[in-house]
Amino acid sequence: MVVAQTTGRDHVATDRRTAILEGAARLIARRGVRGLRVEELAAEAGVSAALVYYHFKDRAGILLRTLEFISDRAERYTAGHGDHTGPTRHGGELERSFLLELQDLPEVRENSIAWGELRASAVFDPVLRRGLAEAGAAWAREVAELLGATHPAVSATARAASAERLTALLEGLSMRWLSGVLPLENARKLIAEAIAVEAGRLDDPRR
Repeated sequence: MVVAQTTGRDHVATDRRTAILEGAARLIARRGVRGLRVEELAAEAGVSAALVYYHFKDRAGILLRTLEFISDRAERYTAGHGDHTGPTRHGGELERSFLLELQDLPEVRENSIAWGELRASAVFDPVLRRGLAEAGAAWAREVAELLGATHPAVSATARAASAERLTALLEGLSMRWLSGVLPLENARKLIAEAIAVEAGRLDDPRR
C-alpha cells in the first residue's frame, strides 16, 4: 500500500514537471527567452510559482530542463508516429527524420521556435551555452550514426563532419521557414538535396 501511494505521488510530480516544461516551451516560443517570467510560467502551467522553484530551483534550471524537454520531444515526433512527410526521394531514415523536423504542425513549430530562441540566448548565457552545446553534440552523434548505417565503411570523422553540416543547415532552413523567408516546400527540397549531396560525398571521398 505504501508503494502504491509513493508511486502515485511520483506520478503527480512528473505530471506537474511536464506541465511546467510544456508551459515554458509555449512561452519561449511565443515571447522569447527574455519574456519568460516565473509567475507567468506558473499561471501557464496551472501551478504555483513556489512549485516551479521547487522543481527547477531557478530560472537557469528552467531553461536547461526546457532545452532537454524540447530535444526529447523532437526525438519523439521524428520517430515517425503521425508521419506527414510522404515518401522520401532518396530514401533512408535520415531524410525521413529531417523532413519530420520541417512540418507545419503546432508542436513542430513550437519546438523549432523555442529551440531557436534558446540558441540565440545562449550567445549571452554561458550556462545555457553549455547545455545547448551538449544537446547539439548529441543530435550530431545521432545523425552520424544514421549515416553510418548507410555508409558503414566511411570513417567516423567524415560522418561527424557530414552530420555537423546537415544539422547546421536544417537549423538554418527551419528558422528561415518559420520567419517567412523561405517557403516550407523549398526548405524540405533543399534539405533532401543536401542529404543526397552528403551521401555522394561519403560514397566518393574525392568530392
